Amino acid sequence: MNDDVAKPLVYLIAGAAGSGRREVLADIIAGGIDTGAGERALVLLAENEAAGEADARLGGIARWQWHERGGGPEGMDGRIEAEGVNIGGATHVFFVTDGRRNPVDQIEAFKPWLAAAGGELARVVCVVNCNLAARHRELVAWYEACIHFSDMALLAGREGVTNKWVSDFQARFKGKFYPCLFEFVKDGRVRNPPLVLEPEARRMSHYFDEPDYELAGGGNIEEGVGDDDGPRKRQSDEEIEVVEEVDEYLARRAGGRRVKEIPDIAKFLA
Repeated sequence: MNDDVAKPLVYLIAGAAGSGRREVLADIIAGGIDTGAGERALVLLAENEAAGEADARLGGIARWQWHERGGGPEGMDGRIEAEGVNIGGATHVFFVTDGRRNPVDQIEAFKPWLAAAGGELARVVCVVNCNLAARHRELVAWYEACIHFSDMALLAGREGVTNKWVSDFQARFKGKFYPCLFEFVKDGRVRNPPLVLEPEARRMSHYFDEPDYELAGGGNIEEGVGDDDGPRKRQSDEEIEVVEEVDEYLARRAGGRRVKEIPDIAKFLA
């Protein structure tokens, strides 16, 4: 892609199947995308996602495919493909994860796909099905993994869920100083669609950040630091290395399993 051309803003939408993510997206697109100013939305759905009533309000829809281990980058469980899809014609792209598959595996594979597709990550948004999480206590750990990578969490499906549970769920993350924003969804709508679309990073994870640069051996790169032998010289570029922190959810044991495993969401869905 030409560097002079603005890259599409890409939003990764995480959450469990059946959480109303497409209904929420339809509201965000209607209230946050200015088609009169030339903005255009494209929604990428997993190939196994059945058609829904909200699809007609999403604008452009394309499908992406998940390929199991063997075809993906070394060390990953699979790769993402969107054959024949060019995201360059859109200004805002919404990539909806497969809500029956491990979200961590998909997030790991999403980064190289995004680079190859020529998009710019705007935000990671998790739609939380509060009713599902309240009925299955173990799924709080599943959502915690999603929110670890998220800039915003949209609390949906609150019908029949006590205010105390919702308050305690939010307090779990506030107590750990998560910068992620929490907003409520009511009847498939959010209060402020432009706020959701604001491309501001507020996630705990640094997986999508640029790696830090350090001197090999921890040396000092400052000039003019004197000693008995005179000024110290700046170390060469060859002595600078990129140090990438391994995310706690992406780290693996010697055998390849994740250090931090999460429940299989498919077991809790109809």
